[in-house]
Amino acid sequence: MSPVNNIAVNQATDAAPTSGSGVTAFKVESPHVRYGESTIESDYLYDTTIVSRDASTGQLKAKPTKVHYQFQTKTKVGRVGLMLVGWAGNNGTTVTASILANKKNISWETRKGTQEPNYFGSVMMASTVKLGVDANLNDVYVPFNEVVPMAHPNDIVIGGWDINSLSIGDAMRRAQVLPVDLQRRLYDELKELKPLPSVYYPDFIAANQEERADNTIGGTKQEQLDHLRKDIRDFKQANDLDRVIVMWTANTERYADIIAGVNDTADNLLKAVAEGHSEVSPSTLFALASILEGAPFVNGSPQNTLVPGVIELSERERCFVGGDDFKSGQTKIKSVLAEFLVNAGIKPVAITSYNHLGNNDGRNLSAPAQFRSKEISKSSVVDDMVGANNILYKKGEHPDHTIVIKYVPSVGDSKRALDEYVSEIFMGGLNTISIYNTCEDSLLASPLIIDLFMMTELMTRVSYRVKSDADAAEPEWAQFHSVLSILSYMLKAPVVPPNTPVVNALAKQRMAMENIMRAFVGLPPNNEMLLEHKAFH
Repeated sequence: MSPVNNIAVNQATDAAPTSGSGVTAFKVESPHVRYGESTIESDYLYDTTIVSRDASTGQLKAKPTKVHYQFQTKTKVGRVGLMLVGWAGNNGTTVTASILANKKNISWETRKGTQEPNYFGSVMMASTVKLGVDANLNDVYVPFNEVVPMAHPNDIVIGGWDINSLSIGDAMRRAQVLPVDLQRRLYDELKELKPLPSVYYPDFIAANQEERADNTIGGTKQEQLDHLRKDIRDFKQANDLDRVIVMWTANTERYADIIAGVNDTADNLLKAVAEGHSEVSPSTLFALASILEGAPFVNGSPQNTLVPGVIELSERERCFVGGDDFKSGQTKIKSVLAEFLVNAGIKPVAITSYNHLGNNDGRNLSAPAQFRSKEISKSSVVDDMVGANNILYKKGEHPDHTIVIKYVPSVGDSKRALDEYVSEIFMGGLNTISIYNTCEDSLLASPLIIDLFMMTELMTRVSYRVKSDADAAEPEWAQFHSVLSILSYMLKAPVVPPNTPVVNALAKQRMAMENIMRAFVGLPPNNEMLLEHKAFH
């Protein structure tokens, strides 16, 4: 299939570009910020506290420390593309159709009247951040996506692969996610879009997916890897793109076994592909193809795509990767509520989560091996909150945590989630909180694809260096670590660089995104001390 058939949202439209100008909602007036024709450079003093313990007394010693960073952000976004693995699935068709509706401002009729398109659910497109205070000490807010120049979803060129050959228009109808009137208005354009053949290994996904697999790449694993690399190159060239980001939004796979000599190092993994080893999964093959083509790769499903060999290769090739598993609804609530309880000195002792859903994701998860991947990604979400409080939890202690997912076809994409939190309170008492949540699964997950794309794309334009008084010459600019932990807000089981702690607490994850973007333009981190309201009166 010609790669030109993969052009999606940017075809046949007179809409003006919405990004790439390098203009932000504000300009920082500071000697520590320099605006060039194509860059923003900032000097930033990073305040941290180094803690040690006195060997003789056992007392902790805290030492405030400042590190001088310089950041350089390229302001020109350019022309960017997104290739989705599983493009014809619920998430792929929903995000493609929704971006098209937003780009062309296509409204549709509902029982309550006319509905306009929007980007609700995207933290980048539908939330704001506090910039500072005005002369009257009133808070001033700006859109999150205007702190630094970012790609706009309306400008994304979308393509991708799928094991099923349905057009994106017909796959949108099959998904039954978007309102019928909106589907009708988008169908003619989307039916022209066809997914590229994908990689299908029956051992890695549920047997009930076999009937969909009519659009697959043959040959050996090495030939398939070469084929995927060519797909990425062709897509980039055909659409005149500056960069491409690849994202896995296909079915959940089973976990791959980590085997010494197979997927433990980059060279071993590439050798295993050449030899056709059975433990190289389709998602890992896509990750390898992306890295080797210099295209950042994000895993939106819970399986362990980013095996050690993938991480090492991403470091070696200096290509970004991120994962795992879109954090859409229930897990977001869990990370907020668990953090609240533990920070309030309340001790969760049991967390029980039940889900049922009827989309194809639920059908695939009805197989035990695929459910196990999801169970693992959901189960670790409270670990860092528990580990942060050694008053409530003694070493090795952890809440009972049970997760159940059932496939109920009749509910379709509308997922039901029931959570029960049992906590120990004052003097041995118990408190129980129960939450019943009904959510439209793909309408929560699709904005995460947009956010992950926008943040990943931004990081390809940012470099940094650490300054020191001892430096005889200017240090070289470097990119951030290849594993993008900054994406953690959107992911259930964040993959982080080696020897880096995992943060699951949602407020901390969002604060990290907000403050690092402020650092790129030379602004201090936001805090809620409100000293200006105390000191100025």
